Amino acid sequence: MKHRTLLFDVDDTLLDFGAAEKLALRLLFEEHGFPLTPEVEERYKKVNQELWKSFERGEIDRDEVVNTRFSILFKEHGKEVDGVLLEKSYRSYLEEGHDQVPGAFELITDLQRNFDLFIVTNGVSKTQDKRLRDSGLHPLFRDVFVSEDTGFQKPMKEFFDYVFARIPEVDLGQTLIIGDSLSSDIKGGNMAGIDTCWFNPRKKHNNTDIIPSYEIQKLEELYQILGVK
Repeated sequence: MKHRTLLFDVDDTLLDFGAAEKLALRLLFEEHGFPLTPEVEERYKKVNQELWKSFERGEIDRDEVVNTRFSILFKEHGKEVDGVLLEKSYRSYLEEGHDQVPGAFELITDLQRNFDLFIVTNGVSKTQDKRLRDSGLHPLFRDVFVSEDTGFQKPMKEFFDYVFARIPEVDLGQTLIIGDSLSSDIKGGNMAGIDTCWFNPRKKHNNTDIIPSYEIQKLEELYQILGVK
């Protein structure tokens, strides 16, 4: 087999982050008595995505992402809120979201028998740990690497250097990263010199210069790439 070490992203690759986010936002806004309209929800997502992109580029740290996104959002609507307080409430709700992407558990259960599986994710360690454990996926991986713990984030080469230094006898020529983000997973894998697989279930157009080694729309398509089944 060409690949032996598989690095999996978490959000919207193995776990349905969209569902977890939607529930957490609804509960947060109900708790604080704010109306969550479709327009406000979409604006939150845009603000959040822009902050995480800045984080990926190394322009801001993780704390600035999570502790300012709600204060930025509400300031646009003329409200002053405690971003840290809202983040704490939101995080408690988000941690409960562990719905899986279709086929994720079956795939990982099959692959862990013949491959070395690792998690590589940007995010908050406590949140990702709880969601992975509640989903039942956590014990199927040899190790979990979260940006908060490494001190670096995807796509930074330093993040991958940190990961590779902790995988015994890793062969980069036999390593593949699987993730839904071109700017984080695929760019990071390319910079690290490993093969990349873009999980693109919504068939988004790639309007960037970031080229994956492979592209799949369903997780089960990974079997063919790996030469199993």
